Amino acid sequence: MLADPSTKYRPFPPVDLPDRRWPSQTITRPPRWLSTDLRDGNQALIDPMGAEKKTRLFDLLTKVGLKEIEVGFPSAGATEFDFIAGLVRSGRVPDDVTVQVLTQSRRDLIETTFASLEGARTAIVHLYNAVSPAWRRIVFGMSRAEVKAIAVKGAKVLRDEAAKRPGTDWRFEYSPETFSTAELDFSVEVCEAVMDVLRPTPDAPLILNLPATVEAATPNIYADQIEWFGRHIRDRDSVVISLHPHNDRGTGVAAAELGLMAGADRLEGCLLGNGERTGNCDLVTVALNLYTQGVSPGLDLSDLDAVVNTVSYCTNLPVHPRTPYAGELVFTAFSGSHQDAIRKGFAAQAARNDEYWEVPYLPIDPADLGRSYEAVIRVNSQSGKGGVAWVLEQDRGFKLPKRLQADFSRHVQALADELGRELDAGDIGALFDATYLAREGNRYELRDFAETGAAGNRVFVGRVAIDGEERSISGRGNGLISGVVAALAEAGCALDVLDYQEHAIGHGADAQAAAYVECRMAEGRTVFGVGVDADVATASVRAVLSAANRAGTT
Repeated sequence: MLADPSTKYRPFPPVDLPDRRWPSQTITRPPRWLSTDLRDGNQALIDPMGAEKKTRLFDLLTKVGLKEIEVGFPSAGATEFDFIAGLVRSGRVPDDVTVQVLTQSRRDLIETTFASLEGARTAIVHLYNAVSPAWRRIVFGMSRAEVKAIAVKGAKVLRDEAAKRPGTDWRFEYSPETFSTAELDFSVEVCEAVMDVLRPTPDAPLILNLPATVEAATPNIYADQIEWFGRHIRDRDSVVISLHPHNDRGTGVAAAELGLMAGADRLEGCLLGNGERTGNCDLVTVALNLYTQGVSPGLDLSDLDAVVNTVSYCTNLPVHPRTPYAGELVFTAFSGSHQDAIRKGFAAQAARNDEYWEVPYLPIDPADLGRSYEAVIRVNSQSGKGGVAWVLEQDRGFKLPKRLQADFSRHVQALADELGRELDAGDIGALFDATYLAREGNRYELRDFAETGAAGNRVFVGRVAIDGEERSISGRGNGLISGVVAALAEAGCALDVLDYQEHAIGHGADAQAAAYVECRMAEGRTVFGVGVDADVATASVRAVLSAANRAGTT
């Protein structure tokens, strides 16, 4: 084994393009999308999809809004052929959707491919052969001229087979496979030889797919290759430049975006990035990246969970929880500072009430993808008070004052440490009730009360169970809260109210009042109380008694 394995590898050569224009471009419109889930994606599965799963996935692709779908490799076997032929002849293909199939450049395979599409209204036949030096030398043992001849021969068969079936609107795609590692001048030479046979026009263009069959360089190199090709291919208005990035270096999405900036027209890939090795370009990520830049992708991803569930079922592959946009945890914050920023962002968004999205840590509105806000902030031992408060507000309607947030947060963190897991809304709500609202086992429990006297000189008289014994207590103050505090002082519990807040939970006849008090005890310790009732006055009394109960337990 070499001491330094890097000496085995050679850096990928740069493209001579000193006046490259793509770095100053922006993407202002979506590409033509091609899904290759049913072909490239399917051949990458341990257990390829059967007809039921392929049909379900095809239906999803059309529902999402994809208008060009590569449905398979008809010459690969009877299963593929029968699925494609059945799809075409069943009438399942919508009128605005064009199916595409792939074939190698061999007469018998091309003939089988056309046979699978008998009766199609319109179809794209995709021809390919590898052209790069490593494939020519290692795989085929062929010269440039021999490799070009394969492409030309296949193009002639395409032309002739299409002519036999004038009832179908035939369109063609050619891929100089392994483009990303081929000489640019030779790729242009082969593509133009194919064009000589198929004679594309601006009204009937030839799709030229320039795949990063193996991602071998940084994505800027791929963009240079695309721009160079676009400048040098003849009759540019008669060809559609299509991208097919793979993800070997983990930059398939970046390569796609830079390739579009470099002048490409079309993008091929799979929903959620399935594909051989490290996968194809993830069309969902590219589409939603466009969305966040104010560019409509033309795809409907408003129920992203349904997309994830269907793709996972059909491919039998999980979606990583950190997958951009689609992962279970991508809109979830556990960190306390992140939670606080998100909570404040939502509050600011509601107050601003304009059309622009601006929430820290959330580049896209989860609601636009069918996600609920309740899932945005989740709680574990790393979470902060803001996150806990957010969960309570979303789940129960409580709007905790800031210092009460801090008080409750330490109880939440203690429970999370004890359980060693994430806490859900039910856990947090139950802990809140037990901490501040429990009616059982308290020293002070309200039975009933009345308030009399003029404003500024109010008398509170209450029936309160103290240590299980029902008693009548009374106190005078300038308002209800001060009267309750005075009554408790007479009963042996001295409190000084530092802060009081209240708000409604819900609307209409079913609305409840929530009241919060912050109190200081005689020795200087701070305690908090919470009260909830349909009557705001009763909620206020319960809040003070809650603080009194906390005084004996905290």
